Amino acid sequence: MLTSSTVTRAGLDAIALKPAECDVSEGASLPVETIAIDYEGRDHLPARETLVALSRETDVLVTTPVRADGFDPLGDDSLTAELPDAVGRVLVAGHPAYLTAEERERAVAPRLGAALETEPDAWVGTESVERIAMATGATQYELLSRTTDRDLRALRAAGFDGDVSVYAPTVLTEDRDAVLDAVGAYVARRRPVARALPEGAPTDASATGRAREVLLEAATDYALVGAPDEVRAQTDALREAGATTIVGYPARGLEPFLE
Repeated sequence: MLTSSTVTRAGLDAIALKPAECDVSEGASLPVETIAIDYEGRDHLPARETLVALSRETDVLVTTPVRADGFDPLGDDSLTAELPDAVGRVLVAGHPAYLTAEERERAVAPRLGAALETEPDAWVGTESVERIAMATGATQYELLSRTTDRDLRALRAAGFDGDVSVYAPTVLTEDRDAVLDAVGAYVARRRPVARALPEGAPTDASATGRAREVLLEAATDYALVGAPDEVRAQTDALREAGATTIVGYPARGLEPFLE
């Protein structure tokens, strides 16, 4: 039952899937009402029929980079036109790794504005474009960081009453080696963590000493980590600070989230 599932015990409202890592159709078996599909390049965009089938079981949001050909509302938007009507969108600037040199040079603000004119209920990813995203007034899609709690409280204190969704890699275990194997490399890319790590230190379970301490502390800043009840304490704290939706990315695969 949904009320006794691991996902519910952890306090997750939605699950984010990476199509390069899994068959997104498996999302239909997850005990959540919303599935968010990350963008990992157009080669990994799920087929239309897959999205249609998944949307029959749950609300589906597809991340679409507004600077990328195919999703550019001021240029080539052919991939947008292929998305099923039942599928919602997360509008993002687009990670440079998935963009061409030409796409990286395109202005973000007018493209977000144009996309929201046709998709007013879309979420807007804030990474690297926080002020632009806030100016849209749309649902903010925040990446969990060590300042998220403070930032949420500041937003609410300033009078922002819109929805704020928080995305976080999630590791439902207390096993420290498993945590580092799952999110060590991810947290190591965060600028404050990279500065604190000894040069050349491993970022997985083989990390020792100072590097291991830094990575394990960072894992609790940039990810949701621990047994489901421990993660629930973190998600409850985020909601108390002002988050409206918590989106977990299964950093160790889907199996623990299906229980």
